[in-house]
Amino acid sequence: MRLQISPERLMPNDQNVVQEQPPKHQFETVLQEYIVSLSLLFPLPASRKPYSKSSLSHPLVNMSRRKTREPKEETVTLGPAVRDGEQVFGVVHIFASFNDTFIHVTDLSGRETLVRITGGMKVKADRDESSPYAAMLAAQDVAQRCKELGITAMHVKLRATGGNKTKTPGPGAQSALRALARSGMKIGRIEDVTPIPTDSTRRKGGRRGRRL
Repeated sequence: MRLQISPERLMPNDQNVVQEQPPKHQFETVLQEYIVSLSLLFPLPASRKPYSKSSLSHPLVNMSRRKTREPKEETVTLGPAVRDGEQVFGVVHIFASFNDTFIHVTDLSGRETLVRITGGMKVKADRDESSPYAAMLAAQDVAQRCKELGITAMHVKLRATGGNKTKTPGPGAQSALRALARSGMKIGRIEDVTPIPTDSTRRKGGRRGRRL
């Protein structure tokens, strides 16, 4: 039911004046007085500071203080958990051809690649990819990465091109193996895994061979 009042009854001298709504800031002042009275009834400990007027300037400020959890620092260690003095072995596959030298480190099963660096990644000139210097630089980077992963010893599998081609490893095989040993890595067994054909695999070049 709505109350309708004529304009004549809303004169200033009239006693039947409609009650005005309280201003907006009145709610804030009432809330401030209520909070101050609560602080007087329940005093805060000495460690906490009392309420100030600046903190009570807005009714929604500091009504609820949520404690933020500080993130805990977690230390992440790479590699397996081993005892003191225990050796962790990996397998390094050295493929030394006359065009490049590949140094590929895996776990003992050979399924997981840990690090793989070639001689061509360390030099700019194409003719230096298979050089002993490029193989030495690649082996040093491989040894440093293995130490970061916790690999302290490794078995070596050396391979040449093989098949119906040359069975002799390239010039970077010996320098790569020496660089691994000098970097502090323990060397386990050394195997030659060059693929050897057991049948008469036909070489390229045709019946007359490669003509120079």
